[in-house]
Amino acid sequence: MSSERRRTALLLGATGLIGGLCLDELLKEDRYGGVIALVRRPLGLSHDKLREVVVDFSRPESYSGLRCDDVFSCLGTTTARTPSRQDYRRVDFDIPLAVARAALERGASRLLLVTSVGADAKSSVFYTRLKGELEEAASALPFEAVHIFRPSFLLGDRDEKRPAEKIFLKIIPFLDPLFLGPARVYRSIPAAVVAKAMVRAALEGAPGVAVHQYDAIRALGL
Repeated sequence: MSSERRRTALLLGATGLIGGLCLDELLKEDRYGGVIALVRRPLGLSHDKLREVVVDFSRPESYSGLRCDDVFSCLGTTTARTPSRQDYRRVDFDIPLAVARAALERGASRLLLVTSVGADAKSSVFYTRLKGELEEAASALPFEAVHIFRPSFLLGDRDEKRPAEKIFLKIIPFLDPLFLGPARVYRSIPAAVVAKAMVRAALEGAPGVAVHQYDAIRALGL
């Protein structure tokens, strides 16, 4: 390893599919000397580099004093878990943006943000419109670099699988080749590839705002 100062990562969404895999990648990456995981309850993990911070996201002071170099924002919910649109917006928009702003104020340089394929602030669909609004707000923050990741359907081991989702997981590999040209962005992608792409973009990506979709994510994460 070089003599370059090792970075500290701040991770939001460590209990999710991408977030959990991102945590694994950060803990084994030598260029990170520490990983701060913001959690609602302890993860039950033990690692020399890991610092769990149990926070109340309704109280910004519980996380506003944390210093880091890179912010990894992987937080998200589903309509099954969060049927209220107001609560959904709080989880998918308010909290990620508040954490990013707090980290920026304490010296963070890079933001790595997971949204979704089709994110568009002008969309008539609530979900994709919310993701688009988050992208616009995050891109306006004065980070040295903002890397936005727009995966489509994620492949990986989830804690919970609904019956329809189990069926879709079996079918999607056969459907992917049908998505050609501009539609390639809708191909499914392993969550592990997205996690690796996020870490690589943080360490090797260029300054400015970049949006990564299917092909770019695979290029970074493989």
